[in-house]
Amino acid sequence: MRFSSKLPDVGTTIFTVMSRRALEEGALNIGQGFPDYPIDPRLAEAITGVITEGHNQYAPMEGITELREQIARKLQLSHGRRFDPLTEITVTCGATEALYDAIQAVVGAGEEALIFDPAYDAYEPAVRLAGGRCVRIPLAPPDFSFDWDRVKRAIGDRTRLVIINSPQNPSCTVAQRADLDALAAAIRDRPITVLADEVYEHVIFDGRRHASVLGHDELRERSFAVYSFGKALHATGWRVGYCVAPPDLTRELRKVHQFNTFSIAAPLQHAVARYLDRCPDAWQGLSAFFQAKRDLLVRLLGASGFKPVASAGTYFQLVDYGNLSGAVDADFADRLIREAKIATIPLSPFYEAPPPMTLLRLCTAKRDETLRLAAERLCAFSDRQTRG
Repeated sequence: MRFSSKLPDVGTTIFTVMSRRALEEGALNIGQGFPDYPIDPRLAEAITGVITEGHNQYAPMEGITELREQIARKLQLSHGRRFDPLTEITVTCGATEALYDAIQAVVGAGEEALIFDPAYDAYEPAVRLAGGRCVRIPLAPPDFSFDWDRVKRAIGDRTRLVIINSPQNPSCTVAQRADLDALAAAIRDRPITVLADEVYEHVIFDGRRHASVLGHDELRERSFAVYSFGKALHATGWRVGYCVAPPDLTRELRKVHQFNTFSIAAPLQHAVARYLDRCPDAWQGLSAFFQAKRDLLVRLLGASGFKPVASAGTYFQLVDYGNLSGAVDADFADRLIREAKIATIPLSPFYEAPPPMTLLRLCTAKRDETLRLAAERLCAFSDRQTRG
């Protein structure tokens, strides 16, 4: 049987490729973004408790009421505004499903979505599966700042969606309020929706504050905002995320969601709801927690040939290896796996047309011992290059 692939040029994600190579070579994986330390014991106790109590059957399609009420409480603390848990909050299978559902809900055949490179790799395939096309706007290293004049020129009659990610993975940058103002001005009086990927909202460094579409009066009324408890609770394998949007957009998102995953694992939802009820400030220390890990890794790499690039947010850290090699980032990353026994993530796969750069992404959501071991191996590799 022969058929025409809808995504003929899409292969395995760079995350899977590098993690597989790490296993093959026995390398330490500080590329893919998952913690290697345990979750809060109180969260573990919550999951065993709700399973024992019998919360093991289908959850409501839109998410259990208790969890959506806890999310509404959290949002009010963050943004000073009440969001209706019944009509504006939907629980999804991680943030990825929320992104997919939102894209399917608003992008049609022949329509366009604007995304900013380096872009998280889940965006474009979802747009293409909706029959649309991505218009990719590159952000240039090392500061990866927005060029809003270029954005305005890229917007056309077929533009239906702008996807913005802040704090941004993989560039580790953070959008400012002025960026949201510029975005609002660029799409004003046009039939364009915003999809805001804000999964690292609580991981922002050096006194910065998160600029959210939910805190922007104009953008809030035309935006999907997507979040992840996997990031906020150090439990990426639980795959519990949520989307916040005005009632009209939420209705459209749920039309897709109900025929995609329908509902998310009931025990996990009950456990998160119970944990947030008992620990309502659990997420408030994330910036300090991850800033300490960022600073540790930066300090340990200080004397090496790997030059840290300032990270404003996310639990990632970019390093520039240009002093050690001019090789293409994917080739150099594979060399590190083989010779340094360290797995990282190159940035070029996140671009449509990668600019010249020598950058790798490291994950800091690791035990301090893991970060020290990773730095030790990277420093030893650097020393070998400079001596050779």
